[in-house]
Amino acid sequence: MNVSEQLLNILTEEGVRHIFGVAGDALNPLVDAIAKQDKIQWVGVNHEGNGSYAAFAQGELSNNFGVCASTVGPGALHLINGLYNAKKEKSPVVAITGQIPIEHLGTNYHQEADLKKIFDDVCEYQAIIRSPEEAPRVILRAIKIAINHKCVCRIELPADIAKMKAENQQFVHKVFRSNSVVIPLKKELGEAAKLINAANKIGILAGAGCRNAKKEVLDLSRLIKAPITHTLRASDIFDHDTENVVGLTGLIGNPSGYKAVMDSDLLLMLGTDFPYTDFLPEKSKIIQIDIAPENIGNRCPIDLGLHGDVKSTVASLGLICDSKQDDSFLSELREEFKKWKKSNDAKADPSRDMEPLHPHIFAKKISDVASDDAIFAIDTGTAAIWASNFMNFHSDRRAIGSFNHGSMAVGLPAAIGAQLQYSDREVWGLIGDGAFNMSLQDFSTAVKYNLPIKIIVFNNSQLGFVKIEMEEAGLAPNLEALKVDNFSFSDYAKLCGGDGIKVTHAKDIVPAIEMAKRATKPFVIDAIVTNAELSLPPKIGWEEAKGFGLSKIKEVLRAFNGEKEQWENIKQEIEAYFD
Repeated sequence: MNVSEQLLNILTEEGVRHIFGVAGDALNPLVDAIAKQDKIQWVGVNHEGNGSYAAFAQGELSNNFGVCASTVGPGALHLINGLYNAKKEKSPVVAITGQIPIEHLGTNYHQEADLKKIFDDVCEYQAIIRSPEEAPRVILRAIKIAINHKCVCRIELPADIAKMKAENQQFVHKVFRSNSVVIPLKKELGEAAKLINAANKIGILAGAGCRNAKKEVLDLSRLIKAPITHTLRASDIFDHDTENVVGLTGLIGNPSGYKAVMDSDLLLMLGTDFPYTDFLPEKSKIIQIDIAPENIGNRCPIDLGLHGDVKSTVASLGLICDSKQDDSFLSELREEFKKWKKSNDAKADPSRDMEPLHPHIFAKKISDVASDDAIFAIDTGTAAIWASNFMNFHSDRRAIGSFNHGSMAVGLPAAIGAQLQYSDREVWGLIGDGAFNMSLQDFSTAVKYNLPIKIIVFNNSQLGFVKIEMEEAGLAPNLEALKVDNFSFSDYAKLCGGDGIKVTHAKDIVPAIEMAKRATKPFVIDAIVTNAELSLPPKIGWEEAKGFGLSKIKEVLRAFNGEKEQWENIKQEIEAYFD
């Protein structure tokens, strides 16, 4: 047994089923070892970056870690963006990279790169193998840290060591996985209960740290009559149908979600390091509960911090807090949330047949048609806006994306990783045309492995979210810089061996989505949508109003100066607003 085979055996023992990567000389011994067994599948991708996004998806969705691999320098560098996404989403991923033979290290050898220095920020630990003797212990350490810290670790395997005889097999064992419960001191819980009992308008801001604590958070919400606002990452925990939920806050949130946070006299921040301080209250008292103590008080001053896991801590609080009778704050916001949902349903009615089409009609209809345990890989940009506002991630649905890292091009490869992990579940990718152009080379990978992913491309020939950012900054959109030159994505899907359909008329939206749902091979809906759809924050302050107003004035001036594209943009925005 060589070192590559030893590594593969360890991964097999830990339940790994897929390795996403591009083969190369330094990886050849590992790829050869994979070919000799049937427990782990090598998933050959066309770009290493897509492989790391796919590994992220598996780490995010499963109770295990994702694995991606690359050869030396250039290939390893391609992994970086997907690994940063895993880091920011707290998804366990182990990256295996090759390295040039150790005798040539430090000589500026062909394809040499100082990978330890390059990966130092994204990785919490790097297993730099320099001899067969140390290999098993550092490999196990990398896996153990990735699993228990929910982070990224890297294993560096030089080409010459990869094929050497394995040593120290006696050190190979199952990796320890922590299931410990962390609960604050009784005194601290008592202080929190006093603050809760004294408050009249309590709001809950729930983050992804509540994933295993939905019941406990709901029980506390019922007890203290607190509306629940959630972060984007928690959209598939506290969905639109969940009792006491009033929506999302932040730039792409809704008014009731915003008010639950800003109008409270006590805010409970549960399992979130919510970064947008403009959407956190300045006058309310704040209690923050988090398993990571470094997150407590990270974004704003707090009155009390509780270090503990949300599930156990909130359950303990529920036993000592008084039951409140006044539900006026909760009832008012629930009613406002219902009206907002009703308004959104009207906006997403296919009878609004303006062309190019309204993008949120597609999002709402996919939400209506998709299975109760569907997985949605949502790309960065306006696709995330339409998904978060017009889709309901109820039942056992999951929504994943680049919600903290904010990278484009996560949707397609994450869908591939998710479908391989869960072959019996529907997987939908919601992707902007700019993001799809970045990652489409691996649509053929989905075809190669016969993965029936369903992809909708919001095709508006523009970087839509960047346009919104320009307008908020008071700039007239540089339409040339925003332009995305597209070909037929549905034709491309067919050329790759998949299937697809272009949708330009409202009457064809639902049939196209139902066709995608039935598809047994990768399917693309090429949705021709308007680039003039407005997305407004839940509350528009003076700065936002000033920026947007200046932008519109500048657009008109540039139109009068002969820029025909600006006239067309203004016309489409007016049509979209009044349709």
